Amino acid sequence: MRIAIDAMGGDHAPKAIIEGALEAAPHAKCGLILVGNSDQMKPYLPPQLPANVTLVEAKESVGMEEKPLDAYRSKPNSSLRVCADLVLRGEADGMLSAGNTGACVATCQLTWRQIPGMHRPAIGSIMPNQFDRKFLLLDSGASPDIDPEIMVEFALMGRAYMEKAMGRRNPKVHLINIGEEEGKGNAFTKQAYNLLKEFHWFAGNIEGKDLFNKPCDIALCDAFVGNVILKTSEGLAELMFNMIKHQVPGSKLAQVPYLPLKKVMRPIKKHADWAEVGGSPLLGLNGDCTIAHGRSDARAIKNAILLADRSVQGRVLATIKESITQEMKEVLS
Repeated sequence: MRIAIDAMGGDHAPKAIIEGALEAAPHAKCGLILVGNSDQMKPYLPPQLPANVTLVEAKESVGMEEKPLDAYRSKPNSSLRVCADLVLRGEADGMLSAGNTGACVATCQLTWRQIPGMHRPAIGSIMPNQFDRKFLLLDSGASPDIDPEIMVEFALMGRAYMEKAMGRRNPKVHLINIGEEEGKGNAFTKQAYNLLKEFHWFAGNIEGKDLFNKPCDIALCDAFVGNVILKTSEGLAELMFNMIKHQVPGSKLAQVPYLPLKKVMRPIKKHADWAEVGGSPLLGLNGDCTIAHGRSDARAIKNAILLADRSVQGRVLATIKESITQEMKEVLS
C-alpha cells in the first residue's frame, strides 16, 4: 500500500512536507510517494531516500488562494491533481495534502466521484475532550448546505472511520443541537434527529458546551456549524495558553514558583494541540484522502501521514461502502 503526498501544498511547502515525510517513513506501514516539482524539492531531499519513499514529478502547484474549480481545470499537472490521479489509477491507496482545502475537496470529488449511496463529502476533525479520548467533529468544512438525510450518511462515514482508523469500538453518534431533549433545535436538526433515532448507535443531541466535557465519539453537524466550532475552538485554545504564558515572569529566577504549573500544562497542551493529530479525513468519496492544516510544520505533517497510514491500513473506504448496505438493511427490516 502507498500514500501519495502533495509536497507542494501548504504554507511551508515543500520543506515541511518533505521533512515530515522523512520523519514518518520509519513508522509508516505504507510506502510514501512525494509528488511535486523536483527542482523545488531537491534542496530538502537527502542524498539517499528511505526505501519506502519515492518521488513523482508534478510541475504545477495550487496556491492557497486559488479558486477550487479554476485550479482543477487549469492545472492538470498540479501536485494535487497528480496525487488524486495516482489514487484513481490504483498506483496509490490514499493521499494527503496540506494545501488549498477547497481545491483538495473539489479535485478529489471530480476525480473520484462519490461512493455509491453517498451524496455529499464531509471533513472530519479529530477533537480533544477531558476524558482523554478524541471525538470526530463531522462535517467541519466540506458541505455547508445539506438536507437532513445527509446526516445519516455522515454518521455512517464517521462510524467507519472511528472504528478502523481510530480503533474505537461501537462508536456512538451525537447530533449537535441547542438542547439535549428531543424536539429541540430548528427544522433541520429536528428532521435529522427523527432520521438518526432509527439507528441503535444514535445517542441523541449534544450541546456545544458538552462537546469537550462529556464522553463523545462522533458529533454531527453541517459544515457551516462545524467550521465555526473548529475555528472558535482553535482560537480559544490559543487564547488560553497565551494568557497563561503572559502571566509567567520573563526572568528565569522569577519563573521558579511556576515550574510545577509548567509540568501540569505540558500534557494538557499536547492533548489540545491540533498538530498532534495532524490531519482530517475527507470522507464520502471513492478514494482515501487526509487533509492537513495549511500551516502545518514537519511534526504536524508526520502525524498527518501516520493518521493517513492508519486509514489506508484499516480499509476505511471499504468499510464505509460495506456499512451503507448493512445499516440501510437495518432500517428497512
